[in-house]
Amino acid sequence: MTKPSSSSKVQTVVGYGLLALGVAVFAVRLVHEGPYAMPRGANLLGGLGSLLLGGVLVWSAKPRWLGRLVLAASPVVIFLGLYATMAELEEVVSLYATDSAGNPAELRLWIVDRDDGEWVGMPRWKASEHSLNGARVQLLRNGETRCVVPVLHEDRETVRAIHALKVEKYAVARGAAAIGLYPREARDTAVSLRLDPCPDQ
Repeated sequence: MTKPSSSSKVQTVVGYGLLALGVAVFAVRLVHEGPYAMPRGANLLGGLGSLLLGGVLVWSAKPRWLGRLVLAASPVVIFLGLYATMAELEEVVSLYATDSAGNPAELRLWIVDRDDGEWVGMPRWKASEHSLNGARVQLLRNGETRCVVPVLHEDRETVRAIHALKVEKYAVARGAAAIGLYPREARDTAVSLRLDPCPDQ
């Protein structure tokens, strides 16, 4: 009986690790109260990619070239999967809005609290794409959904202060900032939005 090569063993170990990571991308969202938030975009790619590549690597009958190709591509998928998982480990809220085409959109965001209200931050283009400033949208936080009106702030002092609060609150943000994957200070393209209660509440 032929013993598996060291390369084959590495592929198998990486494969099972990718499978576990793929499951984690979807499972971590179960820790949050309220409706399940399906991963989207790069987060979905990280989850499905991890499951797909992991399945190929643990497949004993795969061609040798395919195993090497998948192993070479795995760092990108691992990065996406880790980011998708770690970003959901702490408090995340959902903002239910519409995009520029009028389609429903769920924005998953980190949130911070100040004496003057609840705040989120995002790139300016995302706030414009979803017409958030002054709109009536639904906020899901702590398992409860309520109506809020985002008020956009672009002044750099406010944007920097809100970003600093996020870095202070979220360990993932601090860790990512330490290795250059998340900005320690707000980028020039970032804006902050205060989530005010709807007037009739």
